[in-house]
Amino acid sequence: MLKKIHFTGIFCIVIIILTACYQPDPPVANNEEKGDFSFSGYEWKLKSSTTTVGPGPNIFSASSNNVWLDANNMLHLKITKNGTKWHCSEVVSTKEFGYGTYIFTTASDLTKLDANAIFGLFTWNSYSFQQQANSEVDIEFSHWGNANDSLLLTYSVQPVWFSNPSPYIERTRRPTMPVKKLKGTCTHVFKWTPDLITWESYEGDAYPSSNPLSSWSYDKNNRTRQKIEGSRTSDPVVIPAPADSTNVRFNLWLLNGLAPLTNTESEVVIKSFRFIPL
Repeated sequence: MLKKIHFTGIFCIVIIILTACYQPDPPVANNEEKGDFSFSGYEWKLKSSTTTVGPGPNIFSASSNNVWLDANNMLHLKITKNGTKWHCSEVVSTKEFGYGTYIFTTASDLTKLDANAIFGLFTWNSYSFQQQANSEVDIEFSHWGNANDSLLLTYSVQPVWFSNPSPYIERTRRPTMPVKKLKGTCTHVFKWTPDLITWESYEGDAYPSSNPLSSWSYDKNNRTRQKIEGSRTSDPVVIPAPADSTNVRFNLWLLNGLAPLTNTESEVVIKSFRFIPL
């Protein structure tokens, strides 16, 4: 179990406080491999590396300073500095996911992210690069290195080849909204089907909700595109399909492995995650 609880007050009453505040982990979903911790009814593993790996590349830490559950079973991800090195965080579901609706609620001020920090939820499959561009659909929050950029929210479907002189601009959308809307609790959703992906964001923690912030859709009538990664090139795809071993990941990382622009740590809080199969 992964728990980190911050207290103030007299040390001698810590045991009493721990007993009062403790909440058991959510139940483990059926047919799901045991992970390092449970969150929102699912099992999750911690990503850890001693050398730089993608995305970024960055060093990822499994330390409780980088990933923990608080007393309310909310998930915290943090970028920390350890000596001279910055450590990022990522958690990976043990459950395999497919077509359906992915819903998560954030409970922290996302406008405080450093300009080089990126927070995201995305689907991923390490084995489907060739045919399905890693089966990746994304919701991300970042200034993308520009502290003055107020378009913090990004919806995208891979392949998105940003290094291409003519990027696949039709595969990503950064909706316009008042940046202050991302200061409080928000719920973000994407529904993934063979023919259409739709993204939606709402104020508050309810879905569906009458307080929409933004939305976007991407259908199968768009152009096929290839994912290019180093020396590898995928088959052309329009909407990638899930495959065996497609999982869900939350991460908080640094753009191009660069240090935070403000030289300060970033943290996000995820209140919940749920999935509705198609």
